[in-house]
Amino acid sequence: MGNILENALAGASRIAILGHTHPDGDCIGSVLGLYNYLTDNMPEKTVDAYLDHPSEKFSYLRLFDRALRDPEPDRRYDLCISLDASDRERLGDYGVSFDTAAHTLCIDHHRTNTMFAEENLVKGEGSSCCEVLYELLEEEKISKGTAECLYTGIIHDTGVLRYSSTSARTMEIAGILMEKGIDFTTIIDDSFYRRTFIQNRILGCALLKSRLYLDGKCVTSELTMQNIEDYGADSKDLDGIIDQLRITAGVECAVFVYEKEPGVCKVSLRSNKYLDVSAIAQSFGGGGHIRAAGCTIEGSTGEVLEEVVAMVALGMQEHGRNH
Repeated sequence: MGNILENALAGASRIAILGHTHPDGDCIGSVLGLYNYLTDNMPEKTVDAYLDHPSEKFSYLRLFDRALRDPEPDRRYDLCISLDASDRERLGDYGVSFDTAAHTLCIDHHRTNTMFAEENLVKGEGSSCCEVLYELLEEEKISKGTAECLYTGIIHDTGVLRYSSTSARTMEIAGILMEKGIDFTTIIDDSFYRRTFIQNRILGCALLKSRLYLDGKCVTSELTMQNIEDYGADSKDLDGIIDQLRITAGVECAVFVYEKEPGVCKVSLRSNKYLDVSAIAQSFGGGGHIRAAGCTIEGSTGEVLEEVVAMVALGMQEHGRNH
């Protein structure tokens, strides 16, 4: 008897692999990691991978250009595998392949996952979806191309193995993937640390607009659509802003809000030691992890910040009462 992935694949000839909209490194890494693995080891199967216009900084990953960018509503699959998405809504328009597939499987590491597939493997203790996926693959069948994808995802969701979700097993898996001959130094530099000039400038704008609340324990920043447009940036250029805010001295929680369309804001939350930001995100219809979460809220950036900071204050008060 195989694992949940092997069993699902056994009866499937046509397979779709989906990630969430606006994919990050872990989403791209897990989708392309599984795509490479199946292409390498099961050439008799027809496999399509879908990615929502991923950042070109990940173009070094094998099969990056072969992943479909647009939904294909007329294609039908025996099996649709969702990776790194905590609920059906996160699949966006690509979810048509999920809705029409004969069978569905969700592989994820978000503890707020709604278990929306027929079969679900959700490991909230996993550092990344790539780590959860790795445990389902046969190590000797992981090619260098697959290893690059999985390593990329682990690096991005652990902040280069710095976040509290990093376990001894995470480090062990990263080491095994490194032994596949990947250029791990370049992967880290080019996909995680390197920034374009525009990204540096919009980061500077966000830092200049940062404010401290709650006796210096909460740092916030906000960017309007106009701010983003003024710098010639888009939402893909905002990666890393929340993490820069998080490492502000004396801060427990960081909140970053940006306006993604008129009157609709995306919120990113991070905490350092004790605040459960996933609970805050869930209260606004979002989700994520204890130390990293997000949601979408209607209102201006100022209004949304006020609402979120109020919930952060309540969370800190509750922690204070219990400790």
